[in-house]
Amino acid sequence: MDSTQALDNCKYFLESKRIGFRLWTENDFQLALNLWGDINVTKIIGGPFTIEKIRERLSYEIENMKMYGIQYWPIFLLKTGEHIGCCGFRPYEKEKNTIEIGFHILPKFWRQGFASEAADTAISYAFSNLNVSKIFAGHNPNNVASCQLLAQLRFQYTHHEYYFPTGLQHPSYILEKEQHYRKTI
Repeated sequence: MDSTQALDNCKYFLESKRIGFRLWTENDFQLALNLWGDINVTKIIGGPFTIEKIRERLSYEIENMKMYGIQYWPIFLLKTGEHIGCCGFRPYEKEKNTIEIGFHILPKFWRQGFASEAADTAISYAFSNLNVSKIFAGHNPNNVASCQLLAQLRFQYTHHEYYFPTGLQHPSYILEKEQHYRKTI
């Protein structure tokens, strides 16, 4: 049994205080549709998305897990099992042991600390369990909340990078393992 199969056999492979992380499956189209079909979620990442684009995104996440052991994992409230959104990684610069973090949260769960909790949990998981030394992040220049969250998570601004889906230059950041584990005084 490979690690992906082992993860498939449990409900959540990773938990925080309020959130459970699991893998996307082919049976999750309705969850994917609810998330990436929501204009409020996708308007700053290149949406709105068609049904076909949502199917492609779900397939992309499943394929990333098979090929790289990472994806933007679906996340759920531990208390109720409600789908919150997704948080996780995709490949960025493999030769530099760098992955890219991303999180998409359903509007019902905005401004409740779920993005921060999920991102911090995913980052700790990545630095402890994946062979990565850095995590890249970028955000739409109009997304003030993501900018603030990345600062809170100790990401350091490095440059602006063109993001094709939005046609914009996105502020971009790096978090090194040491920065993540550095205690604030």
